[in-house]
Amino acid sequence: MRALLDLLFVVLQLYTYVIVAVAIMSWLLAFDVINFRNELVRSIWNFVNAVTEPVLRPIRKILPNLGGVDISPIVLLLLIWFVEHVIQLYIYPNVV
Repeated sequence: MRALLDLLFVVLQLYTYVIVAVAIMSWLLAFDVINFRNELVRSIWNFVNAVTEPVLRPIRKILPNLGGVDISPIVLLLLIWFVEHVIQLYIYPNVV
């Protein structure tokens, strides 16, 4: 069971990196630092957007409209952090 929890920790950590990547890419695309017409940029954007958008969309529906600021990745990162700590503090020590 600990191996499954360790795998879950790794998956959550990788998903955290993807969330950070989508936030940084959205800023770079918004400020026209990277070009969306580039095939590599478009394929990376489509991948990270497809992986994160199903989780971020419900969070965006709950959050109030803050104009052009999207804080849903921050909320998702806090939720992932919370889940990791709950597992680490309460579930992991009790599993053999």
